[in-house]
Amino acid sequence: MQEKLQEIFSQHYRKRDALIPILQDIQGAFGFLPPEAMTAAGKFCRMDPVEVYGVATFYAQFKFSPMGRNVVMVCQGTACHVMGGGRVLEEVQTQLGVSAGETTKDRVFTLETVACIGACALAPAMVVNKNTYGRMKAERVTEILNANRGD
Repeated sequence: MQEKLQEIFSQHYRKRDALIPILQDIQGAFGFLPPEAMTAAGKFCRMDPVEVYGVATFYAQFKFSPMGRNVVMVCQGTACHVMGGGRVLEEVQTQLGVSAGETTKDRVFTLETVACIGACALAPAMVVNKNTYGRMKAERVTEILNANRGD
């Protein structure tokens, strides 16, 4: 890990405003922000660990545990909620055995909820990786998850 971190740090100037790009690079390299990497980033940027943690927790893009190979996002925005997004979410949670914000033990799937994915006309909607599935029904969840297990 230290070697990879040194490689990342070598691409940035040692200053506070480099923290976000450094954290993005760390997450790109490891798939999440390991605590020891956040500590090292703080030392590099001359920041206290609590400041680094504050920045990292402010942005939803940063993850603090390993993500699954496939990220499932179930929209819970107004249009999706009204059209049955809650039932779709319940079915995904049941089939994966995880709650929103969690990753399956085999790290094949991470489940997230989002306020809007911008596909209101297709409500309720779900995204797996970069594929959007509209007019979702709980009955389609199995087929979609199975299609993405091997990716």
